[in-house]
Amino acid sequence: MAEYDYDLFVIGAGSGGVRASRLSAQFGARVAVAEARFLGGTCVNVGCIPKKLLVYASAFREELEEACDGYGWSVEGSHFDWATLIENKNKEIARLNDVYARLLDEAGVELVEGRATLVGPHRVEVAGRRFSARHILVATGSQSHRPPEIVGIEHAITSDEAFYLHDLPKKVIVVGGGYIAVEFAGIFHGMGAEVVQLYRGPLFLRGFDDDLRSHLADEMIARGIDLRFDVVPTRIENVGDRIRATLNDGSSLEGDYLLMATGRLPNSIDLGLEALGVDLGPYGAIVVDEYSQTSVDGIHAIGDVTDRMNLTPVAIHEAICLANTLFNDRPMKPGYEAIPAAVFSQPPIATVGLSEAEARVRHREIDVYRSTFRALKQTLTGSSTRNLMKIVVERATDRVLGLHMVGHEAGEIVQGFAIAVRAGLTKADFDQTIGIHPTAAEEFVTMREKVTDL
Repeated sequence: MAEYDYDLFVIGAGSGGVRASRLSAQFGARVAVAEARFLGGTCVNVGCIPKKLLVYASAFREELEEACDGYGWSVEGSHFDWATLIENKNKEIARLNDVYARLLDEAGVELVEGRATLVGPHRVEVAGRRFSARHILVATGSQSHRPPEIVGIEHAITSDEAFYLHDLPKKVIVVGGGYIAVEFAGIFHGMGAEVVQLYRGPLFLRGFDDDLRSHLADEMIARGIDLRFDVVPTRIENVGDRIRATLNDGSSLEGDYLLMATGRLPNSIDLGLEALGVDLGPYGAIVVDEYSQTSVDGIHAIGDVTDRMNLTPVAIHEAICLANTLFNDRPMKPGYEAIPAAVFSQPPIATVGLSEAEARVRHREIDVYRSTFRALKQTLTGSSTRNLMKIVVERATDRVLGLHMVGHEAGEIVQGFAIAVRAGLTKADFDQTIGIHPTAAEEFVTMREKVTDL
């Protein structure tokens, strides 16, 4: 008789939890996964996927304007219907939930519906049922954060609710300076809403290259987004069917909604972790070692709940490493160097490797190549949009340390160049690569002049 019901019990069927479950089962482990809400986690349901669909929808307005302005198109009677978009988005999310369920079933993973808690080092309880497992994996992700110090914070919505609004608002106040705030500001503006974005600091998107941050801010302002820095709400209240925000500078704003996008917190509350002695870090992040092992033997954690690098592909990478470590006799540590990332703002930004500021701290001398230009697509239109491309190079070795872009399809372009950066290719390798003409991407292999104003 088996000592445990399962070899692995996973709490959370998001991207990381599902991948760990399926791969572990493929390695021969007996696996169960518990989920209290929906399969696919944040990314599939209230994150990456629906967000990108809304970004696509919002970008069509600018595409139509450019087509009519410079390319001879005439689109009479066009209009946008929010309800149709949300209905179609919901259908796609439901389809993806079914896909995840089928993948788990085909892998031989048992799906347990309900909220799981840890009741012992190798014990889990779900809806009154108890299970034992040699290994327990916590992959519960993160949750939206409403700053409790703001009076009336309960009147604000988060990105979770923004995906299900019944009507497109005429005016939205967006609070925050991370990628969620920036993306939703672009989404609502692209769909025709008036948008005010507030951020507590002097410049948003902290952690990204400074040139990208300032360039994107200029582009968003030029598009008509009311971007205000060093400003935060201190009070939120309902005024009839609208929201009023009192700001720390004494002024006030009104809108149909106030979207609070001030970050997400690890979803580790009331899981029974503290009672078992699992170490938690700031804001409830589960502390793990380089193999995703917690302070309690047999309990592991991956993804946003560990607050290491909160990206869906990273959670999947951590899941692959853990499954190999536990059940494939192949210990693997997740690697976090040269991980590409994108913000689907309008225009979008993408980056891989070190920012200029980070490179200056880690390396003695660097060279910077930077180019801003109007893309060919905009030359027949009245658009003032300009691309920014930047390469950061270690002077001693000529190795490309970082590559950054603001502009159309930045994510698609930088994904390819991420391979080169991760492989440690040099600026000479870039220079010797023939560009595809005419494209914006060719700028990364044709930049020759170093920035001298450093």
